[in-house]
Amino acid sequence: MRHPRRLSLLSALIVVVVMQCPMYLAGAPSRVVFVTGDHEYSSEETMPLLARELERNYGMKTTVLKAHPDQNAETNIPGLEALEKADLAVFFLRWRRLPADQVARIQSYLESGKPVVGFRTTSHAFNYPIGHELESWNAMAAEVFGAPPGWGKDGHTHYGHESSTDVFINPKETSHPVLKGVSGSFHVSSWLYQVLPKWPPKDATVLLRGRAVNPNKPAQENPVAWTWKNRFGGRVFFTTLGHPADFKSEPLQRLVINAIHWSLALAPPTPWKGPFRMDAPYHGLPAPSPKAAVGK
Repeated sequence: MRHPRRLSLLSALIVVVVMQCPMYLAGAPSRVVFVTGDHEYSSEETMPLLARELERNYGMKTTVLKAHPDQNAETNIPGLEALEKADLAVFFLRWRRLPADQVARIQSYLESGKPVVGFRTTSHAFNYPIGHELESWNAMAAEVFGAPPGWGKDGHTHYGHESSTDVFINPKETSHPVLKGVSGSFHVSSWLYQVLPKWPPKDATVLLRGRAVNPNKPAQENPVAWTWKNRFGGRVFFTTLGHPADFKSEPLQRLVINAIHWSLALAPPTPWKGPFRMDAPYHGLPAPSPKAAVGK
């Protein structure tokens, strides 16, 4: 039988060794899972570049999930079980029709109340046909991101592929941590999304607004980035920006890095590690079939 005093000394030694471990001292790294599949905006290429930056300079662990076999495959995103261990899920989706077992993994994550970040076409992430058992998921963005409940719903539209957007900070929110180091206005390639008058919700915090440049119809200023708490209790950051050329903008890069930290209840990084390579081609949409909808 071991002596109690020796056991106590051994336990104390183990505690001291463990506490000297860098991971213990710094805390386990945040686990961020990216879920991509959007047809048009090359999220399967831009999000891995963002993930690499989070790992290289901000100490996070990342997993990037992609539609299979390519971005136009609407019915399969392998690996969604990674959400079970995620601290943050980042979605960049467009008109998916995933099977029920894959949707169940997304649902389980959302209902956990963990944070979410969403980009652009995630406002219309799903596109199930009328009468489908998962049709209600077409409106997912409304309760998860505080965005319109699908394309064409509540006036959700855009101002033409030949237009672009001037972005400026909401002067009421200049001290928000997501905006740390983001100053002035900047220009992006994304054509402005119309989300007003119903979205985002009144209890959301609008961080950035946008003004359409060369719109194809009369346009009004619209929110382009906001934070919120969704009905599951999760922190939310959503932006209607996401054209691959947008990510070459240092203000947007900084905004996104800050937003990921904020979503994880972490302070914005100090110091800012500087701009990073985040260039990818704009795919555009595949050639439409006779019944295909116009690109959004």
